[in-house]
Amino acid sequence: MENFRRLGVIEPILKSIEESRFEKPSEVQEKSIPLILAGRDVIAGSATGSGKTLAFAAGIIQNCEKGRGLQSLILTPTRELADQITKVLRRFSRHKPLEIIDVYGGVSINPQIDCLRTADVVVGTPGRILDHIGRNTINLRNVKILVLDEADRMFDMGFKEDVEEIIRHCPNERQTLLFSATISDDIARMSRRHMKSPVRISVESYVDPRKLVQVYYNIPDNMKFSLLVYLLKNERSGLVMVFCNTQRNTDFVARNLRHEKIDAIAIHGGFSQAKRNNVMKQFHSQNFSVLVCTDVAARGLDIKGVSHVYNYDVPKESKQYIHRIGRTARAGKEGLAITILSTRDYDNFDRVLRDNAVEIKKREIPQIPRVMIRFMDRPTGFERGPRRFGNRQSSSFSGGRRGFGSPRRSEGDGDFGRSREFSGVRKGPGRRHSY
Repeated sequence: MENFRRLGVIEPILKSIEESRFEKPSEVQEKSIPLILAGRDVIAGSATGSGKTLAFAAGIIQNCEKGRGLQSLILTPTRELADQITKVLRRFSRHKPLEIIDVYGGVSINPQIDCLRTADVVVGTPGRILDHIGRNTINLRNVKILVLDEADRMFDMGFKEDVEEIIRHCPNERQTLLFSATISDDIARMSRRHMKSPVRISVESYVDPRKLVQVYYNIPDNMKFSLLVYLLKNERSGLVMVFCNTQRNTDFVARNLRHEKIDAIAIHGGFSQAKRNNVMKQFHSQNFSVLVCTDVAARGLDIKGVSHVYNYDVPKESKQYIHRIGRTARAGKEGLAITILSTRDYDNFDRVLRDNAVEIKKREIPQIPRVMIRFMDRPTGFERGPRRFGNRQSSSFSGGRRGFGSPRRSEGDGDFGRSREFSGVRKGPGRRHSY
C-alpha cells in the first residue's frame, strides 16, 4: 500500500484498495492521482482498462463529505459504464461512506428522483441528467468535482451539446476531470472553454502489443458464419467477444452459435436495461463463454479474461477497431484479435489499416465444414423456430444486400457470395503492409 500512500491517498481508501488486492498503481493512477487530490483540472488520454476509475474515485471519495448535498457528477456515455463506475465508487468508499447513485434511461425515473434528494455523488448518462435538470429534480449548484469519462465516446454518440448544457448548470468554481481514449478537436475546444489550466497526461495503451496477435481471414461471403463456428470450436480460448455492426446480425450470430452448441449470449442497445444488466451478470459469472455484441460493449465495460476478440463485421470507423481489440491482451495476458473478412468488409478494412497503421497478418483458410443456419421470419425479435430450405444446407448470413431473415442460397450454390481477393497495399511509417 506504500505505493498508493505516497500518492496522497488517505487511509480509508487505502484500506479498500488493500481489500481489493491492488498491489501497485497503474500508470494513469500514478500520474493523475496526485494532481486530482491537489484540485487540478486534468485531461487524461487513457483507454478502457487502464485504471482511470480508481484515479478519479480517489479524488471524489477523499474530497466529498456525506450529507452535504450533491458534490460530484460523473458523466458517462452508456448505462453499463454508469453502473460499473457506481459499483467501483461504492467499493472504494466502503470505509468512508457516501451516498452514490447512478441515473440513466431505460428504467423508471421515479426511484431516481427519490434517491437524488440525498445523493452525494451521481453517475449518469447525459440524456437522463438533462431530463432531471428539466424536471428540477437534480441540483448541480454545489458540484465541486465534474468528471467526463469516455468523453470521445460521448461525442461520437451525439452527446456533445448535452454535455455542454450540463456543464453550464455546474458552478464555474469546480474541478473538471476529463478522461478520453482519444483527444479530438471537439474535445480540445471544449476543454479550453470549460477547464482551468488543465494538466494533460497520457499513458501507454493498457493492451500489450507484444502479447496481442492480429490476424484476418479472407473468406467467401457465404462461408463467413461457418468459419466463425469452426474457429470458436477449435481455438483454445477463455472468454470471447464477437463484434457485429448491427443489432440484427448480433441476434442472428448468437442464436445460431447456440444451435451449434456454443455457449453464446448477445447484448446490444435494443435490449431493455434489465436484460442488458442480466446479460453482463451472466457473462461475468462465465455462464456463457462467448459474448456477441455491438460496439455498445466495446467501451468502458470491465470484462476480465477475454482471450479472443472476433470481428465478424469490420467496424465502419477505424478507431472502433482499436477499441474492440483493446478488450484482450490486457494486464500481461496474451490475446488474439481475428477479423473475418468478406467482400462487403473491404472498404472498412482498408480504412482500419490506413488510419491506424496496424499490422494484421493474413491466415490461410482451413478446411471448414459447412454449417446449417437458421433464420427468423421477421426482424422483430420473435422466433418461430429454425427454417430450412428444402434438403439444402443454408448459407451463412453476412448481412448487407438482402433483408434480415430472407432465404439465402446454400453454400456453394452458383455464383452467389463469390469472394474476390483483397490485395491492397498501404504504406505506413517505415514499412509496407500487405493484405
